[in-house]
Amino acid sequence: MTTLTGGEAIVSGLVAHGVDTVFGLPGAQVYGLFDAFHQAQLKVIGARHEQACGYMAFGYARASGRPGVFSVVPGPGVLNASAALLTAYGCNEPVLCVTGQVPTQFLGKGRGHLHEMPDQLATLRSYVKWADRIEAPANAPTTVARAFQEMMSGRRGPASVEMPWDIFTQRADTAAAQVLEPLPAPLPDPDAIKQAAALIKASKAPMIFVGSGAIEAGEEILELAEMIDAPVVAFRSGRGIVSNAHELGLTMAAAYKLWAKTDLMIGIGTRLELPTMSRWPYRPDGLKSIRIDIDPVEMRRFISDAAIVADAKAATADLVAAVSKVSHSRIAGRRGAIREATATALAEIQRVQPQMAYLNILREVLPANAIVTDELSQFGFASWYGFPIYQPRTFITSGYQGTLGSGFPTALGAKVASPDKPVVAITGDGGFMFGVQELATAVQFNIGVVTLVFNNNAYGNVRRDQRERFDGRVVASDLVNPDFVKLAESFGVASARVTAPDQFKSAMEKALAHRGPYLISIEVTRDSEVSPWAFIHPPKP
Repeated sequence: MTTLTGGEAIVSGLVAHGVDTVFGLPGAQVYGLFDAFHQAQLKVIGARHEQACGYMAFGYARASGRPGVFSVVPGPGVLNASAALLTAYGCNEPVLCVTGQVPTQFLGKGRGHLHEMPDQLATLRSYVKWADRIEAPANAPTTVARAFQEMMSGRRGPASVEMPWDIFTQRADTAAAQVLEPLPAPLPDPDAIKQAAALIKASKAPMIFVGSGAIEAGEEILELAEMIDAPVVAFRSGRGIVSNAHELGLTMAAAYKLWAKTDLMIGIGTRLELPTMSRWPYRPDGLKSIRIDIDPVEMRRFISDAAIVADAKAATADLVAAVSKVSHSRIAGRRGAIREATATALAEIQRVQPQMAYLNILREVLPANAIVTDELSQFGFASWYGFPIYQPRTFITSGYQGTLGSGFPTALGAKVASPDKPVVAITGDGGFMFGVQELATAVQFNIGVVTLVFNNNAYGNVRRDQRERFDGRVVASDLVNPDFVKLAESFGVASARVTAPDQFKSAMEKALAHRGPYLISIEVTRDSEVSPWAFIHPPKP
């Protein structure tokens, strides 16, 4: 037993789990915690808004595969960060929020103490995987260990722990920090594996869909794909699991060209949003399906012909072994058809201008391991299919939450996790302004993210929808922006302005060579972009 404050006991648990970096914004309730961070010599990246703390932790987790940790004050601080926690929940990332509470004597009293919420813990539990309160320093080792165990077990996700204000500085005898191993994943059911192998044997044109739950199963998925001549497609979070440089690694634009003739869809660690949630036309024509997912609830959300509840890596390996024992008949010349679909789609998406002109140059300039974060913008949307991805964890999106403004602060966290990799944030002018103040954070901690601000002086997608669907009436979607170059320079961020694609390559090369924070303001004429949506939500044939 060691005498520790509540804050020190929490930090001891973080350190035991390998945490060396915390994103945070201190305030009165968590002073004791931040002092413990300092004493433990943890690297604390202080942000200018609580939301950025959460997004940076999310970017850190997705880029590294390790838990991202942040700390903010309770009440308004937690609510400001809640969008980032919800993003982590939607993207299955282990992000831990450590926050405070009113002093012990005020718990549950509803007296209106500073930052008090009616029930903060219940609120947190509505958008994180697991949350609990630590009411004494002695409880910290077990509770912190449980938080990490929950985040890393099964379908990964965010967690939160809260501690009353006074307990952060209260001293008590405390046991050593604990580390609890993740709960064991369910083993693949041999009968379900056999059933899936039989479906594969009977199919002629299978297609594999992958999501973030399959990030660690890339080798096994590629082996399966090559064995059965199946294209592999990801919507957002699964991009790079099978490289777009491989002839079986397809973008959604290319894969859609093969969809009409697909007779078996194999979903691995994915919600199957593309083929089952109205993005692609529904196929009621005898299409068979296999699902591999660690979350048993997913099997009720979309019922498949063969459901395998297991870790993606283990289950795909078992499926490869089972398929190797059965003969299967593919469509003759299928590889050729797959290559043709890729080539045709690549040519067709070039009409999405000027987005593709810039994305083509960006891909040319960046190395394969560069990390790119998207944003809800005309260029971000086009990047989902117009920017090839070659490695997992190098394309970071906000997933189905679609949280406008997440891209820039997420990129900051990714860069902290991967300081030796180039990190580029694709943003629109609207989304970038959600977190513009974090330019100060980038300068203070020398976080060398290259931020691309595509400025069309509008929430471009909203404006297009309003014009096309509501007889041209535009409401609250036109923007008056600052001069982003001058704004960046006022923060001490090096910057450049680009007005045409032929200026972009040299600007990007200069930005990457700079190595520090850099902003490129790319001026785009309002309403000039070709809609990217034809390749994300294709019209019904």
